[in-house]
Amino acid sequence: MPIAGKTKQAALSEFRCSEILGAARKVFAKKGFNGATMDDIASAAGVAKGTLYLYFKSKRDVYLKTIRHGRAELLKQVTANMEAAPCLRDKIRTFISTRVRYSEAHRDFYKIYLTEFDNIIHGASSAGLRELHLKQARLLEQALRESMERSEIRPVKADVVAFAIQDMTRSLIARRLLASFKSDVEEDSDFLCDLIWNGIGR
Repeated sequence: MPIAGKTKQAALSEFRCSEILGAARKVFAKKGFNGATMDDIASAAGVAKGTLYLYFKSKRDVYLKTIRHGRAELLKQVTANMEAAPCLRDKIRTFISTRVRYSEAHRDFYKIYLTEFDNIIHGASSAGLRELHLKQARLLEQALRESMERSEIRPVKADVVAFAIQDMTRSLIARRLLASFKSDVEEDSDFLCDLIWNGIGR
């Protein structure tokens, strides 16, 4: 019988897959891609090793889908929060703070995402991951273009600025992950937003 547009079997399969990915990202964050094994992932997920191969073709497949799952989850949050923000400055700050807060709540995910980032940039990763990365930049680019049309900011290269904001936010997250002390999320988000706004605002 369909449940929310899915059969019980499909819903159960999706739930099990999500549980495995959640366990896998903790394993990859702790041991890295090379150090982790399918046995490690199966043990962390509480399933038989053979069960993993019902859902994933290989360790690399688990790894990429773990990152894709996290990026899709983050994109959903960023999109919803930016749509609720009333003006461009608030949208930029929301973009920053949503990503920073997500990284704090999912430090294990961000460790493996930052490891994979070079592959995303250089085309060595999957097309799906590159597309998820680009979608976040396009959210910012669209907001920038709409703001320029309303003369709220000075004319800028929207695509360049969008990627710059994305890169600066990622650098802020990396600093927070590496720092021995815990700085305030709101203060960090305000600082970066002000820095960006002083460059593009009128």
